Amino acid sequence: MEIKQTKNNNRAILSLGGRFDFNVHREFKDAYMPLLSDEVIESVEINLANVDYLDSSALGMLLMLRERAQASNKEISLNSPNNTVLQILDIANFKKLFTIV
Repeated sequence: MEIKQTKNNNRAILSLGGRFDFNVHREFKDAYMPLLSDEVIESVEINLANVDYLDSSALGMLLMLRERAQASNKEISLNSPNNTVLQILDIANFKKLFTIV
């Protein structure tokens, strides 16, 4: 999976591409942890536009991110999922846990 990070004032965007599964656990965590400790950042957007595969471990990673973000008083949103990824998020009831744009 490819992870690109951009920052714009108090907002950070992690753009993911490819397969989002357990194999990228460490890489994903290493990408978001510095953002959660950055006092300037108020919100983190996870751009899912280029994610073509998402499994249950990826859902778990997103839940872990949500938990850590709440502890750091950061907002999290999931942005631009394709139809397949959106279906998986719907089945997992992630609309109740995340802002999905």
